[in-house]
Amino acid sequence: MEGIYVTVRTSLAPLSGSYNILWVSLIGSQCECPPVRPFTDAQCLLPGSSCTVLVKPDEEIGTVVLVRLRLEARPGFPNLDWHCLDVQLKLSSDATEVECFPCNRWIRTADGDVELRSNRVCLLNCESLQILREHRARDVQNKQKHIRWRTFVEGGLRCIDMSSVQALGPNLGFTRKSPGVNVHYLRGFIDRAESWSSMKELEMLFIHNGKDNTVAKYVQANWKEDAFFGYQCLNGCNPLIIRQIHCLPPNLAVTSTMLKDFLPEGSSLEQELEKGTIFLLDYEVLDQLPANVINGKQSYLAAPLCLLHYNQHGELKPIAIQLQKTAGPQNPVFLPSDSAPDWLLAKIWVRNADFQVHQLLSHFLRTHMVGEVCCIATLRKLPEIHPLHQLLMPHLKNSLQINIQARTSLLSANGVFDKAIGCGIKAMPLLLARGTDRLRYTSLCVPDDLKERGLDKLPNCYYAQDALRVWNALHRFVAGWVELYYHNDQEVQHDSELQSWIQEIHTEGFLGFTHTGFPQSFQTTAELSKYITMVIFTCSALHAAVNFSQVDFNLWMPNCPASMLRPPPQVKGSVTEEELLSFLPDVNSTCSVLIVLFLLSQPTLDYVPLCQYCEWYFSSGAPHKLVEMVQQDLRDIAHDILKRNRKLELAYPYLCPDNIENSVAI
Repeated sequence: MEGIYVTVRTSLAPLSGSYNILWVSLIGSQCECPPVRPFTDAQCLLPGSSCTVLVKPDEEIGTVVLVRLRLEARPGFPNLDWHCLDVQLKLSSDATEVECFPCNRWIRTADGDVELRSNRVCLLNCESLQILREHRARDVQNKQKHIRWRTFVEGGLRCIDMSSVQALGPNLGFTRKSPGVNVHYLRGFIDRAESWSSMKELEMLFIHNGKDNTVAKYVQANWKEDAFFGYQCLNGCNPLIIRQIHCLPPNLAVTSTMLKDFLPEGSSLEQELEKGTIFLLDYEVLDQLPANVINGKQSYLAAPLCLLHYNQHGELKPIAIQLQKTAGPQNPVFLPSDSAPDWLLAKIWVRNADFQVHQLLSHFLRTHMVGEVCCIATLRKLPEIHPLHQLLMPHLKNSLQINIQARTSLLSANGVFDKAIGCGIKAMPLLLARGTDRLRYTSLCVPDDLKERGLDKLPNCYYAQDALRVWNALHRFVAGWVELYYHNDQEVQHDSELQSWIQEIHTEGFLGFTHTGFPQSFQTTAELSKYITMVIFTCSALHAAVNFSQVDFNLWMPNCPASMLRPPPQVKGSVTEEELLSFLPDVNSTCSVLIVLFLLSQPTLDYVPLCQYCEWYFSSGAPHKLVEMVQQDLRDIAHDILKRNRKLELAYPYLCPDNIENSVAI
């Protein structure tokens, strides 16, 4: 062999260079050649630079299948990580044919040998060389030493066994470019551990922090209205609880006579149940949870059931609220015909329950923790050259850092859950365990979920309409990707890496629960495509819907209080309108929660919109065509949503693809 021209390229980013010494080895199908240094002491790995060396093996090495890189610290210089773009091989200096071995990651001296494969993504069954099959196995074995499972709370989804972001290393961490959220008008209240003295005080706080937020202003103006209460169940920051029912839950103490005045004339509760116009909010998951102590004061939790009716005007209105799970004489059913303070307080209790369930279950469990489980399993079981590793990681990898940060700050002692939220960190483990036990595969698959909950046909459920369109666009994209690599169901069944991946998710991440309906194996391409769509939708669109809407609906605190400082009423007529304020959170805990929600609700300055990819494997060939198709689908959806929103009194922007981040990164 005359020789091989090896070009090593450093990434363009300003800090991607290194002083360190680089060694390069070529590993062929027949043998490997000794490591060489591609540059002299006078040269270095500068950002955006490339360096070419002619490697002349002493013997025939066959086809080059791997490129091995190793960094060595240069004496007297800082030991800086190096971000390698790729290594390119040519058989002559003027050859047009170039074989690329992508890297696109940080390399450290502590990593030892780093082996790069060519850019031909493939399944294990397609590997013709044993050396490459062994490389795939080494890839996941090395990851498994670093990426391990840990139990966060007993009975809850498991997490990564790391307690600091630094432990992730440079390739799984990221730097967030903050938009610089203005919480100046909130921070000054942190020491005021007392109740709000009047609604006027709350209004002044709202004006300073919400004067530019049109949704929040609409919420403040309409929060007492029954129609807006129902609207939030469909299109607020937690549209995942409301469900259509055809028979009453046995523990809800309502009768047809009791509700007659709130139903269409000439109809009955039985007829409306049959027609499918009766809906239910049930927060039984909160029953008997220990409530938090905030500012030295006992707070209280309820587990309400709320019955709603979808009327002929297209309005969803509450018609009965029972504040505790078990019916009884000290647990009255509140009705719209009760006194205004009684009815409003009952609705506030429902909204408080919704806050607890939204934060820990709809948001943290169903998006952050599901994404983390899938990310850990992908790193541990799918080698980087696997096509599903390539597809999933842009949507998954940020979940590790953001969840580590959440566990060490928001969800830890002295964090906002401990200091300001009704369920607190004492009840959190139990609530997460209950939520995990109640989690169902169908509830994360949009078409199944909307049909099961009877939301698929409601004309004013914009969450349902937009979620379904985004899901369908993602499903077409994923199905096309799967078809590129799996030509029939048998290839799915025989992909041992894939089957190991889904088994790891089921047994390690989801605790082996069989009643939840999550698959334990894949038999068909259709099953696989649905599952991958679920993962991507959960980590992008679902997170956008439940996260980026938070400040809009929570900024006017009485609409969604994080805690309640007096117990739920056990009789009617026990409160006046002036007393409602005494149930609501103190000044400092109100502002602590709002500060966190402001920080969580702001996309990063450098956020990546849904299905925008910078990774090399999306940039050419059939994958690139699929990306172009899904991006066009998403542009069409964005156009239609913007057109619709212009006609609405209150826009629903959260599932507009332009507003959906590619991953859980905040």
